[in-house]
Formats: sequence, structure tokens, C-alpha cells
Amino acid sequence: MTDSRLLVRSALTVAAAAALPLALTAGPAAARAQGISVSTVGTTVSVVTSACTTQTNGTWGTGSLLSSGQTSFAQGRQVALSGTSVSQSAAWSNVSPGTYSVIVTCANGTTAGTQSVIVSAPVTRTPTPTASASRGVMGGSGGSVRDYGTVTLAAGGTLVGAGVIAAAWFLRRRSKPYRL
Repeated sequence: MTDSRLLVRSALTVAAAAALPLALTAGPAAARAQGISVSTVGTTVSVVTSACTTQTNGTWGTGSLLSSGQTSFAQGRQVALSGTSVSQSAAWSNVSPGTYSVIVTCANGTTAGTQSVIVSAPVTRTPTPTASASRGVMGGSGGSVRDYGTVTLAAGGTLVGAGVIAAAWFLRRRSKPYRL
């Protein structure tokens, strides 16, 4: 009896795992069905569509950017779509932070889609502090702050070599005190 329950649970788990990718792709598929793709970069909002396939009077249609309080196209910012019969786009720059609705209307009067977008306030970065003129204590710099000349490097190498020789002499003398 326990084995059959385990088998049923395993089968349900496998079925749920198989259905998960289908459930996760259902949301983006519904967004693609609208026919528009809206994105924001800083204070610029852009929309891309492929739903407006015919031109009327030299235009593919319009894109409208409506803020939360606006209800009609006349109140929003309208931009003519540009592009080809394969893809059309529009963009709005210097958009204030807030929530907006983007509506694309093709030249033949059909609505390609509507989507909401949130424009965030631009991130301001504070400048990093620089070292003062006195240079003070620079822990961890390890001499990488300044470019030393050849003479300084040769003198340092000589001191290190002399220290190695002195240490070897001291250790040898300590192990056998009768030797010089």
C-alpha cells in the first residue's frame, strides 16, 4: 500500500514538473498576443509592433503615451510610428517618473495593443572621493601609488639581497658556533 502511494506521489510530481514550463510561457505568450512590446531606458519609453502592416496616407499609425489621469488620445503624447511593413516603432523622451499606458493604433483604425509601463526616477550617482594632495596614510597600496625610478629599485634590491645573505650567515653561525 505504501509503495502505491509513493508511486502516485511521484507521478503527480513528474506531471507538475512537466506542466511548469508550459505555465511559465503562458504569460509572455499572452503579452505577445497584444501585438506591442514596450520598454523603458532611463526617461525614454519606446514601443515596437509588427501589427500595422499597411500604410495609409504615408503613415503606419500612431503611438500614444497616456498618464494615469488621462483618458483619451488627445490628452496624451502622440507620436507617428516609423519603420517598415515588418516592424514599426515609436519613442517618447524626457518622460517624467510615473505609470503610463501605451496605446498603438494602426493607420487603418485598429488597435495593435495596449500596455502599462512604469518610468522610474533616474538614479544619481555620487562621485567617489579622491585622495588628498598630502596623500597621507595609504594602507594596502604597497608602493603601487608612485612610479619609482631605476636607482630606487636597484637600491631596494641590494638591501633585500644583503638581508638574505645576513640571515643565511646568522643561521649558519648559530647551528655551528665554531665556524665563522
